[in-house]
Amino acid sequence: MRRTIVLVSTGALVAGAIAAAPAATAHTTRPSRPAAVSVPEQVGEAVAAAAAWRTGVAWADCPADWGLAAPVQCGWVTVPVDYRKPFGATIELAVDRAVSTGTKAEHQGALLYNPGGPGGSGLRFPVRSTTSAALWTKTAKAYDFVGFDPRGVGHSAPISCQDPAEYAKAPKADPVPDSDADKQAQRKLAAEYAAGCLERTGAAMLSQMTTPNTARDLDVIRAALRQDRLNYLGVSYGTYLGSVYATLFPAHVRRMIIDSVVNPARDQIWYQNNLDQDIAFQNRWADWQAWVAKYDSVYHLGTTVAQVEARWEALRASAKAHPIGGVVGPNELLGFFQNAPYYDSTWATVAGVWSQYEAGDTQALLDAAAPDPSDTAGNTTGENGNAVYSAVECTDAKWPTSWQKWDRDNTALNAKYPFLTWSNAWFNLPCATWPVRQQTPVDVRSHRGLPGVLIVQSTNDAATPYSGAVETHRRLAGSRLITEQGAGSHGVTNLVNACINSRVDDYLLHGTLDRHDVVCGPHAAPVP
Repeated sequence: MRRTIVLVSTGALVAGAIAAAPAATAHTTRPSRPAAVSVPEQVGEAVAAAAAWRTGVAWADCPADWGLAAPVQCGWVTVPVDYRKPFGATIELAVDRAVSTGTKAEHQGALLYNPGGPGGSGLRFPVRSTTSAALWTKTAKAYDFVGFDPRGVGHSAPISCQDPAEYAKAPKADPVPDSDADKQAQRKLAAEYAAGCLERTGAAMLSQMTTPNTARDLDVIRAALRQDRLNYLGVSYGTYLGSVYATLFPAHVRRMIIDSVVNPARDQIWYQNNLDQDIAFQNRWADWQAWVAKYDSVYHLGTTVAQVEARWEALRASAKAHPIGGVVGPNELLGFFQNAPYYDSTWATVAGVWSQYEAGDTQALLDAAAPDPSDTAGNTTGENGNAVYSAVECTDAKWPTSWQKWDRDNTALNAKYPFLTWSNAWFNLPCATWPVRQQTPVDVRSHRGLPGVLIVQSTNDAATPYSGAVETHRRLAGSRLITEQGAGSHGVTNLVNACINSRVDDYLLHGTLDRHDVVCGPHAAPVP
């Protein structure tokens, strides 16, 4: 009954809102939607998009403390907190842009970007245009580069789950438990964190921190930019955001690239995806160890993977017994060393810092791995990113509530894949006691009007295993998959690989997709 009342009241209002909007607005705010989409939210999004088209964005110089110098411009887009209540509470989303560098004839609209997370800010994206980043010069002639802080992130009504000073305290407990008491202590911390999310953010906002709502926000931003259709580049979690957008708003997509792809299957979001990560991280960790062993003449950390692993275990054990500088234990070490499985651009840095430590230079490792309690702004940003990650992943989907299941699954995984397993488990465990209703993920797949999507993925990616790209490709009819064979960096489109870069340009500039999927060789391997 309550849903019916909401539908009737907003339905009458949205008819007037769309009728009063310009013709282009009416066309772009009433796309075909899959039948499974909630009608009240569909209507509420149409109301918000129509209002955003009329209002536009008041572009101005960015606030001085945002670190975004001219010619980057900043502005705001208003969205409902709850799309079922489009005339209720609202928040302001921070957006920025760099205007295209080409001629009027070359201009193809705006290209929006999301870097992932959930919890990442996209506001640095326009800098790729203003600094003439080599890979993006052709695209920058055709598009305004547009970034944004998603709801809850950064300058867009930021949420919090924990005092940032508490977030920055170190050393934290070793994530690998030695006893049941260690596990119980971690369970207590996770439950307290979940309760803190409710206390510091509030149920009204926390319950609306979902990927479908962020996709609706993305469509309202599109309308505020007065773009009939969306051009979008999403990396990591940004691929799931893009996939959900493509499902909800298929007729609003013009060009879409998703890079390093989250598996969007409902039974993967999000518990199983995180378990799969543990396996992929272990494999990529071994790739890095093999590289370190190859360059033993530089780093002196071992000539085989086994020797490098033994050295790592010795470092962890030593830091557990006597935290380095009093603040870097196994948890803090992992926070730094996991950069290596994420990005091969960090391989030399991580190996170099470790090598310096083994040679007697403790300060290099402290600088790299220890938190800085005096960095108030940085710690606030870090805590906010963690909060958004938890809020979105925990609210997006139902998670197991049985501790026995968590314990059984992670104990079994840790036996073979110990690098990240328990750390990842504790990071996600707040979802087991989440204080607001957990939703059912969108059934990602093609619907009428969706054009061809370009999917880019490396085979050895740790954060988003290759199977995610294959599954997304299967679900999005007409998509094309570019595979970077034998590589594993997370985020491929910003790396130099002519086989991939040329196809990204062709797609964004001309809408060109290969007739078949493409396999490219790896980008250049790092060297010390």
